[in-house]
Amino acid sequence: MSNTGSTASNPDRRGAHSVPRLALTAGDPAGIGPDLLIAMARKPGQAQRVAIADPSVLAARSRQLGEPLHLVYFDPNRPRQATPAHTLEILPIPVAAPVVPGSLEPANAEHVLALLATAADGCLDGTFEAMVTGPVHKGVINRAGLAFSGHTEWLAERAEALMPVMMLATEHLRVALVTTHLSLRAVPDAITVERLETVTRVLHHDLRRDFGIEDPVISVCGLNPHAGEDGVLGREEIEIITPTLDRLRDAGMRLRGPLPADTAFTPRALEEVDAVLAMYHDQGLPVLKHAGFGSAINVTLGLPFIRTSVDHGTALDLAGTGRAEVGSFLAAERLAETLAARAAACRSFLRA
Repeated sequence: MSNTGSTASNPDRRGAHSVPRLALTAGDPAGIGPDLLIAMARKPGQAQRVAIADPSVLAARSRQLGEPLHLVYFDPNRPRQATPAHTLEILPIPVAAPVVPGSLEPANAEHVLALLATAADGCLDGTFEAMVTGPVHKGVINRAGLAFSGHTEWLAERAEALMPVMMLATEHLRVALVTTHLSLRAVPDAITVERLETVTRVLHHDLRRDFGIEDPVISVCGLNPHAGEDGVLGREEIEIITPTLDRLRDAGMRLRGPLPADTAFTPRALEEVDAVLAMYHDQGLPVLKHAGFGSAINVTLGLPFIRTSVDHGTALDLAGTGRAEVGSFLAAERLAETLAARAAACRSFLRA
């Protein structure tokens, strides 16, 4: 499979800049998001790193971890430069209640969503070239009375995007989802002709635009065991999936399937495949996370801006212990830089 790309710098949406500006959200302050920001800051960045967080939480966590951290308040008018080691620029969003690492606090749920809103709005208005998100806890946000099914859906609503697509990527495997955070009982009803066609088109389009794959090959899983086995184990393949894929093939897309999911991820099946499209969350992501947990990247396709994230949750038991692994967060930062550079190059080409 094709690689996800290497780190690069990019021009700004409004002019030429050699240093991209990234919005880095801290996620839930009780989880490992603050730890990841501090660990990321150990080494200098190739981007201007702007942490969107409560500075008091970062300062307290850095003291707890015994890690040096210098916070500089973010000024969008200051000349850009790559962020030096042990430093983060900070766009402050205060928490509502005291933070205890490892202990969720519903009173801080609005703070968590405010981090996302600030980053997303900054991407939409050109302040940032991309956003990289730390992990949040959906349960505590919902317990606070705020509807939230995940970053993907929330950011799409904020950006008024019609069909967001969740894709996780390792160095050698990309897996996108037709449905995301739904119960298994709800999945079959959600797989409609319209949804499958739109998700496939978004995936195909963004593989070309963002990942530079001129003619992507996409393997598509069936919904049912053995891809329905000619209708014996379910008719979704016959009535929805196959006709939709045939129509998209006629439009020029290189699609394989529907394939039985239990063999779609074998090494032979993945030869010369650029992405796998799974019908639901736990059909595709266990394989992806087995292949690259801790270094995989969550990418939201179909948005008007670039968003990458870690492949894991808040890891409350690791918050403040110094044992949180920063690999996925660093990989997400590198991919955000790469995608921003490619987007800027495309804009420069179109203006030329």
